[in-house]
Amino acid sequence: MTKFVRGTLPLAIALAIGGCAQKSDIEAVQATQKEILAKLDKLGADLAKVQAAPAAARPPAVDPNKVYEIPIAQSQVRGPKDAPVTITMFSDFQCPFCQQSIGIVDEVLKAYPKDVKFMMKQFPLRQIHPNADPAARAAVAAGRQGKFWEMHDELYKNGRNLSPETIKGIAEKVGLDMKKFQADWDSDDVKKQVDAELALGQQVNVRGTPSFYINGKVAQNRSVEGFKAQIDEELKGKKG
Repeated sequence: MTKFVRGTLPLAIALAIGGCAQKSDIEAVQATQKEILAKLDKLGADLAKVQAAPAAARPPAVDPNKVYEIPIAQSQVRGPKDAPVTITMFSDFQCPFCQQSIGIVDEVLKAYPKDVKFMMKQFPLRQIHPNADPAARAAVAAGRQGKFWEMHDELYKNGRNLSPETIKGIAEKVGLDMKKFQADWDSDDVKKQVDAELALGQQVNVRGTPSFYINGKVAQNRSVEGFKAQIDEELKGKKG
């Protein structure tokens, strides 16, 4: 448990005063000191409770061998449809870490052109990323015109500025029929797909973005080397 050294607090306050002080000033400082110490004591007690909490009250550890059922459904897939290994990513277009991870995915796909395919699932963090949901719906809407990956790439490039105007500009840039795009973007059908993928992520224990699964197993090491090691294990199992 974290310990607080009380003796250092009066010294710190004295140094802050910068010399002698009148009696009223000293009394005020003492009162402030008592308040601070009381807060520190409470913080220490709260920390002790957390450390002493039973394992059942803590988030469960990730089981690296558990295989989650993650159907393709209406999601877009990049790579050979019959590839024996599937990388699934639950993603948020406003998440900078997701944007950085795409480069890793691209490198892995190049290393396994016949054996690996990539599936994208929408997981917009609506409470902290207000533009993530419109971007997710825009990607799904673009997919209705066969332009999902083009929209996907451009949305990530503009992840820091995903205003409605920016998204519409991207839709025009990738060559979408704007009337159809707007209708799909606002449609209940597209909203339901995003909601369904978000719900699926919660079912398979997604805790944040990006979250990756390799043939349904949580990716433990989200680096090129880590992906390759897990993919090689899956391929070995398939061949075996």
